[in-house]
Amino acid sequence: MARQRQYDLIVFDWDGTLSDSTALIVKSIQAACRDMGVEVPDRARAAHVIGLSLLKAVAEIAPDLEEEALMRMAERYRYHFLAGDHELELFEGARELLDDLKGQGYLLAVATGKARRGLDRAMASMGLNEVFHATRCADESFSKPHPGMLLELMDEFVTEPSRTLMVGDTTHDLLMAQNAGVASLAMSYGAHPVEVLESASPEAILHSISDLRNWLETHG
Repeated sequence: MARQRQYDLIVFDWDGTLSDSTALIVKSIQAACRDMGVEVPDRARAAHVIGLSLLKAVAEIAPDLEEEALMRMAERYRYHFLAGDHELELFEGARELLDDLKGQGYLLAVATGKARRGLDRAMASMGLNEVFHATRCADESFSKPHPGMLLELMDEFVTEPSRTLMVGDTTHDLLMAQNAGVASLAMSYGAHPVEVLESASPEAILHSISDLRNWLETHG
């Protein structure tokens, strides 16, 4: 007898979960801080804000800056990130997994702290425009960990929280899922370390795309 499927909708974070972009984001945040003459965060502190909307992220990194300066810092971040984002790739096995999940009839979506323009550019460059059924970005909804993006996606597909799964690499992703009443999986190879991910009580902490595939085959 075939196993009954647990989830209908699987929502993925982008940076650090599907796209191998954590290092570039960290370097871009650090470079923007140098440009603005503010304290340059170490890797852990810079990585911690990945997943937030850009303005929320720079405000956490440089809380003493006024709004106008934060806007300038965000622009400097975009400058440094765009200089290297053409070299970004998906994590090994991610494209194959997405194709397989879509072929199995899952609804696939993205919920990201990226702006719409940035996500559209990244998806086009990686040939993923036809893979996802829907996407949500922080500049058109609420920033994580607010549940807004997940609530909108579930409403669009008339999917219950119990039938929805969030996959991400940060506590921002996992707490967004908690706030939406949705189960989550944590990927340990992204921005937040395992001990931090554990604090948000995901269903599992996985260490590779292969681990994710195996988990979904058993529990998805």
